[in-house]
Amino acid sequence: MNYAFSPTPIISIPVMSSDPFPVRRIYCVGQNYAAHAREMGSDAGREAPFFFTKPAQAVLPNHAVMPYPPGTSDLQHEVELVVALSLGGRDIPLDKANEHIFGYAVGLDMTKRDVQRTARGQGRPWDMSKGFDYSAPCAAITPALRTGVITKGKIELKVNGETRQSSDVDDMIWKIPEIINYLSQQVELYPGDLIFTGTPAGVGAVVKGDVIEATIGGLEALVITIG
Repeated sequence: MNYAFSPTPIISIPVMSSDPFPVRRIYCVGQNYAAHAREMGSDAGREAPFFFTKPAQAVLPNHAVMPYPPGTSDLQHEVELVVALSLGGRDIPLDKANEHIFGYAVGLDMTKRDVQRTARGQGRPWDMSKGFDYSAPCAAITPALRTGVITKGKIELKVNGETRQSSDVDDMIWKIPEIINYLSQQVELYPGDLIFTGTPAGVGAVVKGDVIEATIGGLEALVITIG
């Protein structure tokens, strides 16, 4: 088929001992750890989860330099467990949700916090605070066949060797099957979709030259430098 111009290349993420994972869409769960919800000034209850998205082009590979983005003076880190889907569908049952998971990875939901606060205060969308270029660094995906179903494990982030965030995946308010089930009621999910499952407390600003190391037990560590 001919196009008016060459299509954008497929964005992919390396997979441990396998072929790369092609990324379709990136869904992010907001405030899915109680302590983080409180530090953001929200209640930490079990209200229905809410989501925002990032484009596939926001992916930044491991060990890369992330350019400090324009339009902000408060760039903040958020370490997250990333779920990669190999099966899609609508209204995915809770007891079938884990069957849709291809694997897991460590990711960062980088955020222009000052832009987000302004948009939130004015009742406007968050897009420019969350979906900017290189805002979704991601380490290699480890297949679920190797990890098993992840329900717990230490999640931690350090900046220049100093621990900023430290929690356990089990502390998520909405667990992974619940997230997949609920999200699939809102949109049809497809193979290649990524779900960033929320961040624990301790988010904070980074500046040029900072080295971020994000880890989750059993997965490849994610290390990026702010350029």
